[in-house]
Amino acid sequence: MVGRVNSTVKGASLRLGVIGTGYLGAVHAACMADLGHEVIGLDTDQERVNSLNRGVAPIYEPGLDDLLKKTLATGRLRFTSDVVETAKGADIHFICVGTPQKEGSNAADLTYVWSAVEHLSPHLSDGALVVGKSTVPVGTAEEVAKRVAQLSPPGTNVEVAWNPEFLREGFAIADTVSPDRLVIGVRSTEAEKRLREVYRVILEKGTPMVVTDFATAELVKVAANAFLATKISFINAMAEICEVTGANVTELANAIGQDPRIGSRFLRAGIGFGGGCLPKDIRAFMARAEELGLAESLAFLTEVDAINQRRRDTATKYVTDMLENRVEGSVVAVLGAAFKPDSDDVRDSPALFVADKLRARGATVRVHDPRAQHNAKRNYPQLEYPPSVEETVVGADIVLHMTEWAEYRNLNPTEISKLVRHKRIFDGRNELDLKQWQSAGWATKSLGRPQ
Repeated sequence: MVGRVNSTVKGASLRLGVIGTGYLGAVHAACMADLGHEVIGLDTDQERVNSLNRGVAPIYEPGLDDLLKKTLATGRLRFTSDVVETAKGADIHFICVGTPQKEGSNAADLTYVWSAVEHLSPHLSDGALVVGKSTVPVGTAEEVAKRVAQLSPPGTNVEVAWNPEFLREGFAIADTVSPDRLVIGVRSTEAEKRLREVYRVILEKGTPMVVTDFATAELVKVAANAFLATKISFINAMAEICEVTGANVTELANAIGQDPRIGSRFLRAGIGFGGGCLPKDIRAFMARAEELGLAESLAFLTEVDAINQRRRDTATKYVTDMLENRVEGSVVAVLGAAFKPDSDDVRDSPALFVADKLRARGATVRVHDPRAQHNAKRNYPQLEYPPSVEETVVGADIVLHMTEWAEYRNLNPTEISKLVRHKRIFDGRNELDLKQWQSAGWATKSLGRPQ
């Protein structure tokens, strides 16, 4: 469910700037305006700025377009490409730019962070607070503080703080206005006081705030993502064992998840994780540990990453086996392109990785996704993209369930049988009722479950 807050905030609103209006920035700007603050969002992409000012987000996130339109109508939210206007229009600035994986390296590319600092700092007013939200290697906040001090106008007193984000795609609004915790890295009681005022409505609902130093605040985000990635790869490693021994990984996950010390979240075996956060964040964490002379401390993440990548190769092998090694000339229907449902994010998508592997071996591969079709086509133009599920599966030799959208989980096997050439389905997400498909005459295969 999309989170909502009461926009009627007691007391004067704060003037906030949001630097970068991609996934994180667009959500943060809209939510802060909904909390009652005056918000100005800055982006160098004028087309994106124009779109946001019309209430159209650059990405798909449930409820975001509606929230943008609602807050724009109040006059508390606007977007610009003018850094001077942003600096003069706000007192607290949130850096929300991307930190992608560096080309040819595991390390994070901080180009956008340094660009934001260098363009914003010379225009900051006395008493401004610059708050980092981007996911960065530990030690970055310290360098940001140095550069802001060097670049700010002489005589101005500007502070820096770090406030990592913990957004889940598909739940970003709820995670912003009703988070399970807030974390801030600060160097003064004044910076803490100002951030408490920013989040006052959220704190009044009982959300805990962890107040700490720069380095700890930076580490909270990457450590959390490393732990989640490890948990996913752990159950996928168990799936590998189950596939050889005949055990059922779904039942195994349910059994160990009953232990409160373990918990059931993120214990779902499948083709692995993707997206713009977990893969690049664990790699950047490993790269930073190596820079610090502590590569052995995070050596286990190398295997976490390897397990995740290996599941894609295993999925490709299973599909090939189901096609009786006749991949060339076959028609493969792929249901799902986004790395997860309720998102249009195809970055490091396991589904598209497998799809392209099969295409490279001579298959005609059709891909359908209710939200990510456009992004997938832009990144993988060599694949086919029919507009409907029916057109995707017609004449198919095998169907691949690769993103757990509700409309795929609810497909009627009997009806789909009338469209395909061969009744074979591979469940890459362990979400389908295989007995139902088998009863309709389908050959089935999944990861870590007995067939």
